[in-house]
Amino acid sequence: MKPTPTQQLIEELDEPTMYPRELSWLNFNARVLQEAKDRNVPLIQRVRYLGIFSNNLDEFFRVRVAEVRRWISLSSGQQKQQAKKLLAAIQFQVLSLQQEFDAAYSKILRELYTKGIFLINERQLESHQLAFVESFFHDKVLPELEPILLRDDQPIPLLTDESLYLAVDLKTRQGRQFALLEVPTAALGRFIEVPKRGKKASRVFIALDNVIRACLPQVFRGVFDIKASSAYCFKFSRDAELELDASINESLIEKMASSLKQRRRADAVRFVYDEKMPPDLLDYLRRRFGFGKYDSLIAGGRYHNSKDFIQFPNVGPKYLEFKSMGQIRISRLEDDASVFANIREKDVLLYYPYHPFEYIIDVLKTAAVDPDVRAVRICLYRVAKNSQVVDALINAKNNGKTVQAVVELAARFDEQANITWAQRLTDAGIEVIFGIPGLKVHSKLFLIERQEGKELKYYSHVGTGNFNEKTAQLYTDFSLLTFDQEIGRDVAQVFEFLKYNYRRQEYQKLLVSPHSSRPALLSMVEREIAHARDGYRGFIFFKCNNLVDQELTNKLYEASQAGVEVRLIVRGMCQIKPGVKGLSENIKAISIVDRYLEHARAYVFHNRGKPKYYIGSADLMTRNIDYRVEVLCPVVDRDAQKIIQDVLDQQWHDNVKARILDADQSNRFRKPEKRAPTIRSQESIHRYLAAGKLPRYPKSTMNQASKRRRKG
Repeated sequence: MKPTPTQQLIEELDEPTMYPRELSWLNFNARVLQEAKDRNVPLIQRVRYLGIFSNNLDEFFRVRVAEVRRWISLSSGQQKQQAKKLLAAIQFQVLSLQQEFDAAYSKILRELYTKGIFLINERQLESHQLAFVESFFHDKVLPELEPILLRDDQPIPLLTDESLYLAVDLKTRQGRQFALLEVPTAALGRFIEVPKRGKKASRVFIALDNVIRACLPQVFRGVFDIKASSAYCFKFSRDAELELDASINESLIEKMASSLKQRRRADAVRFVYDEKMPPDLLDYLRRRFGFGKYDSLIAGGRYHNSKDFIQFPNVGPKYLEFKSMGQIRISRLEDDASVFANIREKDVLLYYPYHPFEYIIDVLKTAAVDPDVRAVRICLYRVAKNSQVVDALINAKNNGKTVQAVVELAARFDEQANITWAQRLTDAGIEVIFGIPGLKVHSKLFLIERQEGKELKYYSHVGTGNFNEKTAQLYTDFSLLTFDQEIGRDVAQVFEFLKYNYRRQEYQKLLVSPHSSRPALLSMVEREIAHARDGYRGFIFFKCNNLVDQELTNKLYEASQAGVEVRLIVRGMCQIKPGVKGLSENIKAISIVDRYLEHARAYVFHNRGKPKYYIGSADLMTRNIDYRVEVLCPVVDRDAQKIIQDVLDQQWHDNVKARILDADQSNRFRKPEKRAPTIRSQESIHRYLAAGKLPRYPKSTMNQASKRRRKG
């Protein structure tokens, strides 16, 4: 069978055992695009998947492609050639995805029309609609526009990669003139509803860029005598890497604010433009912006910044969106007993968004007013815009508690928001810690210290997701609330390390990056290898967002070759190549993309029938294991273990939204076997948690005995 162009490019990269992580990430985004193309997905949700795909691609260029470009600049010889080949492979795959996107967009537009939802351009406006658009333009849009005339003797002001621009081509009596306009979507939104057509019930929208096109001569009224005008969309993606200098004269907040300003001046790594832009205008922009040979210039359709589709309104019937799955209440957390008594009695495992995040808010609010609580400590990475978590912390401080917040200023793309939160917390008198230079604090921890009799007791939270009310409705994540005092002391040690990072801490139960995660994970894989070689069952089940650490990948290959069964559920980047003869026959992997973003991390080891379960913040990436502060926590409560295992098993048997991650990452959907029930895991898990019992399918992978096998 002849290899595909992508397979040929990968072969040229000389990666026989590791799938290139950048191309694997693009394959993940291709799975998002599959959802936009799937006619079984509600129509408005498909529009929003277009937005998610576009937003993901923006971040990919700002982070991954920027990294490859730096690799080219800083390397030489064979490494430089490899990086160039990788950049070429990325470019090829992006262009292919862009073509798929454009086709999906056109098809979705036609389907919207059948539902009475019209997205029109300026040439399709009827007279009464044009009158509305012109009025809207003069009242709302024109005051927001700041046109920039392009002249060779004047520098182009700094443009941001978060904005959409129009390159304007004016033919005037004074001659040809080029100009730039920023489309003010931040102030006005992208989609403007206009009066419907005739008496037929319908909803009609026009993109803000088309509103400007419809009234373009008015922008330059009184400046030029315009004979003809046209405008073409374009946008930038800039390198998102922040560089913090080593100056000790600035506070960390000042350094971060300065670096954010520098990001606006960072190199452009992608320039996406309307393919109908006149060649001389395109050449002019290329010259003025100084694009080099390693920059990605991508021709596309008329519209860009399609991430705006994430907010596309549903103005049609409710069935055009996902039907809401109600959140599942936990009865023992609903009674009048103290929340601390409930946690003391038994560990609480929550799984968002199936369970409500408000349980976490309730714990923090209760701690804020409980007279026996002495201190609250928490790690904040990304919080919601109107954060009840932050409100609870401030209230705790107002009630005389010691409150300590570790705020990660370098949470990518949330840096400015976190600076603002840090200042608000500081103003409230809360001790704010900014972590450790060179180590992002990604842990999802809080610790409540409560006086009970003569002893100070710990109530701990370790989770896989951020303390964010908004994302807790969209991302699947585990949260563990526990009264385990050994875990509590370990969590306290983590906070000590974050404050006094020159002290090396010892942990009894937690796996903490960069200290103990790598050796512990490798040791547990090695133990499964030893069991398999001794004739016992070896079994590993990992669920994570990304698996791109070379040492762990090689150790999993070794496990496969020793006879260990390895199951992987990986949402995003996966460099492992499953099912390769002589390398990974015993490794199988899937990826699930559905209504919720799969974000939970769980690591399970069979351990000869006494399985070990870990959940936490760390993905299997070198940066997470070696260069971040991450925490993985053992789950020892039998009921909590069962929930984790049942969730993993249902996801493993998903035959609706699971894609098989084979050695070529072809994104084939897993199809139901003959007479097998249809399992869409996110819906199945909701039914399971609501009913409190597992459906007849599937059998638990942990119930198989760890008997000694006959050798030879």
